[in-house]
Amino acid sequence: MRLRHIEVFHAVYSTGSITNAAKVLNVSQPSVSKVLAHAEQSLGYALFERIKGKIIPTQEAERLISHVSGVYQDIGELRRVAENLKASDTGRIRIAVTPALGIDVVPGAIAAYLSDHSETLFEIETLHYREITRALVESRIDIGVAFEPSPFPGISATTLANPEFVVLAHADVDFGARRALSLKDLAGMPFIKLSKRGPLGEMLDNHLETSDLKLHTVAHAETYQMAKSLVAHGAGITVVDEITGRSAGHENLVAWRLDPAIYFQVALLHLDAVPPSIVTRRFVSYLQSYVDKFLDEPLHRSL
Repeated sequence: MRLRHIEVFHAVYSTGSITNAAKVLNVSQPSVSKVLAHAEQSLGYALFERIKGKIIPTQEAERLISHVSGVYQDIGELRRVAENLKASDTGRIRIAVTPALGIDVVPGAIAAYLSDHSETLFEIETLHYREITRALVESRIDIGVAFEPSPFPGISATTLANPEFVVLAHADVDFGARRALSLKDLAGMPFIKLSKRGPLGEMLDNHLETSDLKLHTVAHAETYQMAKSLVAHGAGITVVDEITGRSAGHENLVAWRLDPAIYFQVALLHLDAVPPSIVTRRFVSYLQSYVDKFLDEPLHRSL
């Protein structure tokens, strides 16, 4: 079957009539009938029976449709990829980021890029890692940026940075002139713990288990920004990623390095089969520069 045969057969089968298929395909009814007749002639058997004005799929059509549907989906995927390549020429960049990276880092990089390339259009989504991988597979986005991504078939992860975890406390908390704190220093203090459902929360939880240290946990925070906000309101202390620690908001906080240090990955994600366009790669260079500069700035307390 030719691609046009597949398209018409799928449309007639899906809509249940030549009239509806013609509307979906935006062609005339005679055109649909002609292509369908040619497909049946090429195959050597009928695909539909005409009974009392209705189109009824034959047994051969029923067996063929599952295979045709798969091919049709592949054609749809090809069209989306082709549209994405066309969009790259006009300067559209579709990106998804995890919530913590959407506070300062990615918006800052986008603003810097737009100051030099004002014709570019960004489409930005804030998603969790699993949602980012799904959006990539569905070709809904061009690139994703996430913390500590797990390996996923068909998706490449390129390291942008390896920041570390930091201790955040309210400005009223006094640890003296120390420049780094261990988890033992936090024992007995109200502790806001990151949820294990996130990759960084899982890393910290594994570290706590191996250290055999019991902290006085008063809250589990689903997002890193929520943990930071709880600290700012005096609910306790927390250990969060350096990106969240450096992000804007809540100036009544102080930060310390964690000793020993625990590092994590900030990664750029894209499909192996669909490398980033020239425009997207150009933006990634801006993103890399902004991440480097962002992590080089001092925290609330000098590191």
